[in-house]
Amino acid sequence: MPGRGKTPVKRIKEPDAEQLSRILESSGIKLSAEQLGQLWTYHQLLRRYNQELNLTRIHNFRNMAQKLYVDSILPGKLIELPSPLIDLGTGPGMPGIPLKIAFPHLEVLLAESRRNRVEFLELALEELRLGKISVIGHAIGTSTEIPVKGVITRAVGTISQTIERIAGSLDREGLAIFMKGPRCDEEIQEALARFGNRFRLVEDHNYKIPDSPHERRLVVFERMDSPPWALKAEFSRKDLMKTIESESNETFKSLKKLLSPRGIRKQLQALVSGPKQVSEILAYLPERCIAWISRADKSPPPDSAPANLSWYRLSPLLFDELDVFGTASPLLLVRIEETAEWHESESLPKGCTLFIPFQDPENVGAVIRTAVAFGISSIILLAEAANPYHPKAIRASGGMVFRAKLFEGPSIKDIPEGFPLVPLSKEGEDISKFKFPESFGLLPGIEGPGLPERFREKGISIPIRTEAESLNAVVATAIALYEWSKRSGN
Repeated sequence: MPGRGKTPVKRIKEPDAEQLSRILESSGIKLSAEQLGQLWTYHQLLRRYNQELNLTRIHNFRNMAQKLYVDSILPGKLIELPSPLIDLGTGPGMPGIPLKIAFPHLEVLLAESRRNRVEFLELALEELRLGKISVIGHAIGTSTEIPVKGVITRAVGTISQTIERIAGSLDREGLAIFMKGPRCDEEIQEALARFGNRFRLVEDHNYKIPDSPHERRLVVFERMDSPPWALKAEFSRKDLMKTIESESNETFKSLKKLLSPRGIRKQLQALVSGPKQVSEILAYLPERCIAWISRADKSPPPDSAPANLSWYRLSPLLFDELDVFGTASPLLLVRIEETAEWHESESLPKGCTLFIPFQDPENVGAVIRTAVAFGISSIILLAEAANPYHPKAIRASGGMVFRAKLFEGPSIKDIPEGFPLVPLSKEGEDISKFKFPESFGLLPGIEGPGLPERFREKGISIPIRTEAESLNAVVATAIALYEWSKRSGN
């Protein structure tokens, strides 16, 4: 008998699986006896090792049930989860382990790089004896290739940061599922701005954890392009992918020759660099595209690439030899057309025909770009001119060399007397007073030497201050083309 004057101590019942079941059911989650037993075992493991391994800062039983287990399972009630599914930054196993227990058909990969948590996850999976669930014990990055149909995460990284990390693994039409707080609109907009051409927002659910004040948001993006592993498989299937690791490889030797005018002329091929130019040529000249050239470990061709495009995967050292501008982005091997010859016996078309004698390939590319911009219909490359398909010329032209109508002409010294030329020379007539003919050829001088003597006083000049000896040849040509274009209404 209790002693007189002593109040009996009321024992508080310890939480048990039945109490966990009631909390789950009040949140609309009904588990079988086997599933409930698995979740209870997981809960006990979490409690047992938490103090030693610092697995979670949530200790109150109801909070653990709601914020950890219910919160983990609810995404599977809101959407149909894809499989295989990576739980990115799973920590001690959430949402992955509760999801696997609640939806046994899922194949789940628990991605966690912190060693103590990896050890806990491996112990938990051994105890739970769940099938089709495993641990990825390293960080997931852009170069990681683990083929999956979905990624789910409740980690702290932004949506954009996560999309960038999973780009090597998530399959086309796969889902990137983000468990966020209610105020993530800026993150969503940033992700759409950065990845809107590759990922689209397909679901956005605002909800509360039942019987609690905790607001949550489930944001789902669908991938629209293919990951590297899928493209590699496709190119391998078509026998279009080639890995090149030796300087003695015949394909590499041919590619390297395209850095010189002689190689370009002999092979009738050219190398294009820079993401913008490469993507534009893929889009409007797909029939000329021969091969996509990248480092072996990254950057496959886009889904929109022509079906017969080859893929050359070069070792980093070999790629750097071809990437003369240091863009670090893939190059494009393109077929070029043999330039037709122009003869002085041919009459010039109406308007302005540009004659180019420039020996610097960057000047050739820049002046071609200018000519296309001002509507020049014909461009004649004199014998002195650099090859317009030299990598430097292509880059300076902004890709316009592929849109220009080019012809091969004679040497500047062999242009006959009496030909309807308008030379561009500082000794010529002030351009502001000059009346352009209906059909004529504009002839700037070679860099440095300028024009042959016989042309110097018969052309037009651009007035400049006396302290400046002359204008850059490309700049002078651009001014002359602008004046002609403005007056002709072109």
